[in-house]
Amino acid sequence: MSSQSSIIAQLKSQYFWDVDVNKLDTDADKRLIIERVFNLGDLKEISLIVEYYGRNIVLDVLYNINYFDPKTVNFITKFFKVPKKNFKCYTRKQLKPQYWS
Repeated sequence: MSSQSSIIAQLKSQYFWDVDVNKLDTDADKRLIIERVFNLGDLKEISLIVEYYGRNIVLDVLYNINYFDPKTVNFITKFFKVPKKNFKCYTRKQLKPQYWS
């Protein structure tokens, strides 16, 4: 892992509008950082996060996030070549069927 401050400095501060960017800890706040970058970031930032944390840690965090929009889940499954059923957000959605009104 590279320097903690350098990884956060390479990300857009707009992703963390609700927290103090200067107080972010790459280890303690990795879930927030990974979630925000995968929801809002571009491919360069996503690759930076995967390089910094490693594929296994990133996937473990992504699997346990409660909500991603369908496009993000689709992108993540194609990017990592993993099935959708591994994601908590996908399986939870399947358990709550949408009824037509």
